Amino acid sequence: MLGSDRRGPAALRDALPVRVAALMAACLVGVLLSAGTPARAATSTSCQPYAARPCLFPFPDNRLTSRDAHSATGLRLNLPQSAMPVNGNGVAISTAPYQQVDGFSPGSAILLHIPQLDTQRALNRTRAVTLQNMAAYRARRAPIMVLDEQTGKRQLIYVQLDANATSAATRNLMIMPGARWQDGHTYVVVLRDLRNAAGRLIRAPSWFARLRDKRRLLPAERGQAHRYIRIFKALVAAHVAINRSLYATWDFTVASTRDLTGQLLAIRNSAFSQLGDTNLANGQVQGAAPAFTVTANTAVTWPNGATGRQVTGLFQVPCYLQTCGDSATTGFTFTSQGRYATPSQTAGNVGTADFECDIPSTASPTNPARIVVYGHGLLGSMAEVANAPAADLASGYNMVICATNWWGLAAPDQGFDTQAVANLNLFPVMVDRLQQGVLNTLLLGRLLDNPQGFASNPAFQQNGQSLLNTGELFYDGNSQGGIFGGITTAVSPDIRRAVLGVTGQDYANFLVQRSTDFGAPTQTGSFSWLLWQTYAGDNSARYTLTLDLMDQLWDRADPVGYVEGLGPHPLPGTPPHSVLMDIAYGDHQVSMYSGAAEARSIGALAYEPGGGPASALTMGDGRTANRNLFYGLQPVPLNGSYSGSVVEVWDSGPGHTLSPPFANLPPTDSAINVDPHEDPRLTPAAQQQIAAFLNPQGTFVNVCGGQPCHSYDYTP
Repeated sequence: MLGSDRRGPAALRDALPVRVAALMAACLVGVLLSAGTPARAATSTSCQPYAARPCLFPFPDNRLTSRDAHSATGLRLNLPQSAMPVNGNGVAISTAPYQQVDGFSPGSAILLHIPQLDTQRALNRTRAVTLQNMAAYRARRAPIMVLDEQTGKRQLIYVQLDANATSAATRNLMIMPGARWQDGHTYVVVLRDLRNAAGRLIRAPSWFARLRDKRRLLPAERGQAHRYIRIFKALVAAHVAINRSLYATWDFTVASTRDLTGQLLAIRNSAFSQLGDTNLANGQVQGAAPAFTVTANTAVTWPNGATGRQVTGLFQVPCYLQTCGDSATTGFTFTSQGRYATPSQTAGNVGTADFECDIPSTASPTNPARIVVYGHGLLGSMAEVANAPAADLASGYNMVICATNWWGLAAPDQGFDTQAVANLNLFPVMVDRLQQGVLNTLLLGRLLDNPQGFASNPAFQQNGQSLLNTGELFYDGNSQGGIFGGITTAVSPDIRRAVLGVTGQDYANFLVQRSTDFGAPTQTGSFSWLLWQTYAGDNSARYTLTLDLMDQLWDRADPVGYVEGLGPHPLPGTPPHSVLMDIAYGDHQVSMYSGAAEARSIGALAYEPGGGPASALTMGDGRTANRNLFYGLQPVPLNGSYSGSVVEVWDSGPGHTLSPPFANLPPTDSAINVDPHEDPRLTPAAQQQIAAFLNPQGTFVNVCGGQPCHSYDYTP
């Protein structure tokens, strides 16, 4: 997810994770010195849901909600404050932000601890669906299932044990969605015929056995009787026997689209309305462009030897944060406290964002350049737009490519973001800043595609005539830029076609745990290490629980909350979208498994070498363990006629990159396992494909000849 500097790709692979770790470690010194002796909450894997002791397991679970007639789902979260994780300074995560949420995250991992099902041998004996064999979710006697409560349809899932756990007693079972859970839907979790390491049936916990067997309930359980009538009815409809082999079942409801996207859509509508565009649904660029100033216009020679100009400057954005700026540390301003209150702009509160644009010498009034907004990497900056991949596209395919800093996860944010990890009560501020950062990117796009914007300035003209083809705006981003491209494209009224390079979704439950950018909990100085040191203490189960809790708020600035709008049902005020997802096999920074889950969430088609079914991906080179990478996706036609969304995997070869861990761990960098994260964007064939896709009549072009796609540095 990292950004790039201006050196060669080999140097980037070595320097980038080290750079972020060093920056993070420097920020951590003060945080850890200020931490006292941990005074942690009694958050435990062994807690019982209806006992007197507060309990968050299993999670998510509708017993952790309250009815709310005014919410879109009829519910709101109601987490017990006394069970929330506590940091090393004795400060508990406040439940206040969660009480405003009308359901659980569409990216939630289902977490619980099952005594005796806490070793890989026991999981193997249980024969649960795994990431290696996702088709097993459909097995007639599948022991672990998730059902849509209304339709009874089984959901694509896989099951794993938390590989970060330090003991069997704290090892969570993790049920992962193969694609995002759908907004507003209620799902039933089914656990049956579970086996211990010796192959013996694991008995149900007492709280559930009483409900299952219609025995006398304890006072705290009696309020669940009506709920379980509905749950058991769903099981009967799905032909699940309610007998002693049923270990447990419960349901949970996913947050509504209004809850997930309402804040960002509200500030988007307000900002564009101020420009005079009050009808975003018509797909027409109307009204004025944002105010901007060009501060420099410099001739440049890019790494590939091509020449052009670099234009930098500032543009104004309506500020919905209390304070705007690259390093500001305040969240949204709200003038009401309602369930779906949206951010407000204080009178006169305007922010200033930076931009950098690269204009190739190929652009002319008679050959106007395509206009592209670019997204940079984790804790990087807009300067990435001048790096080799973006510059190659600009000069090779006549594109003007512009970028701004992603407020919230740009270089100036690193200090505050580290503080937010050490005190998650600051985390909502980071989420708010990320949403403002997406808005800034939308407004940069409007500067490109409105004739009154950049096209009206001499820096973007030749002999008084524009160099920009303002007919259609495109998006290209890599790593964090690919990830946030999913949000930006989903809410953009102007972008119809986008490239999401080395992308994925679901930061907390997927990207963080499997990325070398965030490290392993044992990697001193890393994000994961800080979170573990601060919140996990002697109970490793708190690590995955804390991440899952973060997910409930992160969704408002995570593509997992938005990519449903990249499918056949766009969000309000946006056109239909088509995205090209280029992912790297064995990526160390953005897990290819996360990219596959995002592709399923969108409903993308998959490039399958040989044109066979995408559920049996043919990678060759001993990659058969991942033949299910694109399970559930249909193959894309290879004749160049398809213009919709596509996912494709690029391989740097088994002599370059090993297959990634199936467990929730980051890969290990080594001389025989080199991170391929940068490789797809540096591959000429991939750039050719991107250029063909980013056209008003763009299509997916088969540049790999029907064979597995090899990156430029492929090593057998």
